[in-house]
Amino acid sequence: MSDQKAHLLEEVRKYHESVDQAATFEPGVTEIWPSGAVLDADDRVALVEAALDLRIAAGKSVREFQKAIARKLNLRKAHLTNSGSSANLLAVSALTSPHLEERRLRPGDEVITPAAAFPTTVNPLLQNGLTPVFVDVELKTYNTTVDLVKRAIGPKTRAIIIAHTLGNPYEVTEMARLAKEHDLFLIEDNCDALGSTYEGRPTGSFGDLATISFYPAHHITMGEGGCVATGSVAMARIVESLRDWGRDCWCEPGKSNTCFKRFEWQLGSLPAGYDHKYIYSHIGYNLKTTDLQAALGLTQLAKLDGFCAARKHNWSRLRAGLEGLPHLVLPEATPGADPSWFGFVITLAQDAPFTRAQLVSFLESRKIGTRKLFGGNLTRQPAYIDQPYRVVGELTNSDVITERTFWIGVYPGLTDEMIDYVISSIKGFVLSRRSSSAADLAA
Repeated sequence: MSDQKAHLLEEVRKYHESVDQAATFEPGVTEIWPSGAVLDADDRVALVEAALDLRIAAGKSVREFQKAIARKLNLRKAHLTNSGSSANLLAVSALTSPHLEERRLRPGDEVITPAAAFPTTVNPLLQNGLTPVFVDVELKTYNTTVDLVKRAIGPKTRAIIIAHTLGNPYEVTEMARLAKEHDLFLIEDNCDALGSTYEGRPTGSFGDLATISFYPAHHITMGEGGCVATGSVAMARIVESLRDWGRDCWCEPGKSNTCFKRFEWQLGSLPAGYDHKYIYSHIGYNLKTTDLQAALGLTQLAKLDGFCAARKHNWSRLRAGLEGLPHLVLPEATPGADPSWFGFVITLAQDAPFTRAQLVSFLESRKIGTRKLFGGNLTRQPAYIDQPYRVVGELTNSDVITERTFWIGVYPGLTDEMIDYVISSIKGFVLSRRSSSAADLAA
């Protein structure tokens, strides 16, 4: 590193320290966000260094991050992409690849997935001509179960795609076993659960493919970004091809002739010797990311364990503080799971003397941010009215989630003082409404 560059980066570090002054928490004035990125001087310096080097496309930081995240999940390969939603699109599209021969998914094939979900877990199925088969979830864990999925398996079922809801792993060992028994692909949507484990093993390491998001709300961030990880080198090549325009070539940007026979290929009905850099074996996209994003990802990844510990601490503090409060159904970890929580879910009991809208409005008025559990029951969303899908069983709990569930934040930027203010606010609201209801009955 040149002296000039080192001086510039040191000035960047000083600048960060001068502007990153922790504000005093003022209850009812300071925003308590449900999610957000936690960025330090190392993150700012990494971004500026990549910019100084004009690393505007994928390069060394992308390669380094892909190797690091694959090691974190104990998998062989990971490919960065521009978002977690794109990662889901790539993962599902990979299962339709002609390279999978008879195992490839074809239009009309069915894929089992929970109805209470984020849309871009499901949308890639429809975008690839596949049919979602919706199943219900459990309250408290907010995940579906092996039994519910097993009942949904039919003659057209070819795959399962399930997210670890808000960081809480589903019974993924058993789900992977079920998929193998029925020769089904399993995609783990791990976007909310990086750092979670099930039976001591990282989520994302059980399925044929796993996806992760690096949006600012998630466990680590690149601003925008995501990745697809897999233990299969063959599956990784398909993902890479789909991400990179559908090309057959696997050269890194700026590289040529990695295969040592660039002008010796003959594929399709192209003339022999057609430039391999311009041979396309998939109907692909351009969903790559940049070195600036990966440079930030690397400094964030170094802090992942600390971020996960903070999330667990904040979740546990909320859980203990709200324990025993009437009219609220509190969340629980799946047995055998150690979640790195994305949020703290609350469902109102059916007999609650107040509505979700009333409680949420009260919290928002006190600057406590809330979010719905994504799309709720997706079959009730306008986007899916005319889409083909099948439902197995009743979506009772998915409807409860749509009508009576919301979540609040546990991300590492929250302090104990903030968490305690959230607890006291919820307690005050619930107990005052309970008293009002009792007084109304007495009158």
